[in-house]
Amino acid sequence: CTGNGICKCRVCECFPNFTGSACDCSLDTLPCMTPHGQICNGRGTCECGTCNCTDPKFQGPTCEMCQTCLGVCAEHKDCVQCRAFDKGEKKETCSQECMYFNMTRVESRDKLPQPGQPDPLSHCKEKDVDDCWFYFTYSVTSSGEANVHVVE
Repeated sequence: CTGNGICKCRVCECFPNFTGSACDCSLDTLPCMTPHGQICNGRGTCECGTCNCTDPKFQGPTCEMCQTCLGVCAEHKDCVQCRAFDKGEKKETCSQECMYFNMTRVESRDKLPQPGQPDPLSHCKEKDVDDCWFYFTYSVTSSGEANVHVVE
């Protein structure tokens, strides 16, 4: 019974929190839990202590990785562009769609926040509608607040 139950008459009687014919399936959901307290990032089910991702694009211990998804930079580029420079694909809908982050302007790239701070940070280099590069960082605090720093 894999050490998780007692064999009685060739049948495993599982200890609490275990199931299966050999008591080899843990009912503990802790391994499937994200730091935000969500099971499998809401993209799968926790089966025997392992995430079974329901969306095949996602994988990883808590369905957190997606190789084919837009990265953080590409995902937020249009909103940063319209908020910072008043141009781009979302210029007309900027005030409705792009107010979800706090924005801080900085003078140069060396003034952008650097890795090593407590919040996960993405450094971004994207092209704008005029084919010029612009630079920004995107981070989310533990309370879920999004912050963007953009080079003027």
